[in-house]
Amino acid sequence: MPFSHRQQGSVDIISISGAFDAAEAPAIRDELKRIIDGGSARLIVNLADVQFIDSSGLSVLVTALKAARAKAGDLALTNLTAPVRSIIELTRLHRILEIFDDEQAALAKLAR
Repeated sequence: MPFSHRQQGSVDIISISGAFDAAEAPAIRDELKRIIDGGSARLIVNLADVQFIDSSGLSVLVTALKAARAKAGDLALTNLTAPVRSIIELTRLHRILEIFDDEQAALAKLAR
């Protein structure tokens, strides 16, 4: 399984590992959708173990962000590796996706 899920208070934390690409995106999208549809709309996506992300992975993140915000929640990214940060900045998604250096900073923002 390319991801794990845990809760800390009212925030769901999803950690993804491996490549976040077209092969893995559907399973991750389904998990994020299940979490958001289940009532939790505050998500942290930890990308510390992701060395590659493609357009499918980026699409999943944007879709999850929109779904969370539609339920008065939000989505934050943490622990981006240099290659992933580079792709997110190149595509200018850092303008809409909040990025934090660690989970504690993201938790402080989302737990409010």
